[in-house]
Amino acid sequence: MDSGGSTDMTLAFELEALKALADPNAVFNNARQWTEYVGVVSEKPTYVVTNFTRKHRVRQDFFSGPRGVEESLENIAQQFDTERHVFVGVDEEDEALAEATGWEFLQVENAAEAAGWTLATDSPEAEAAEEASRDDWP
Repeated sequence: MDSGGSTDMTLAFELEALKALADPNAVFNNARQWTEYVGVVSEKPTYVVTNFTRKHRVRQDFFSGPRGVEESLENIAQQFDTERHVFVGVDEEDEALAEATGWEFLQVENAAEAAGWTLATDSPEAEAAEEASRDDWP
């Protein structure tokens, strides 16, 4: 991904954007090469984010915790003083949150294309496996 020549960046993924990627662990490992901090934010309860990141062996520098995405992005920007703050999301709502908090926004498909990340496929097998895994309990 072209980081504009600077690695002084904080990169936040909305949980749904991270789920859209085939290998979240590989994405985080790759992103660590050109960012200072990388993590996950979500409106979902903390245990849902924790279960997903643990299952996919994602080591995050920050997560939203019990806060909503907007408050999390504001707090992260204050805590992690980097030149750029980039939010990877999935829809117009995510884009509006990025704009409201002063973050740059990247649609997950565009981020994946720029960085060479593989998107998860919408195959019936992948959907069945996702339905079989329970993210609704700790």
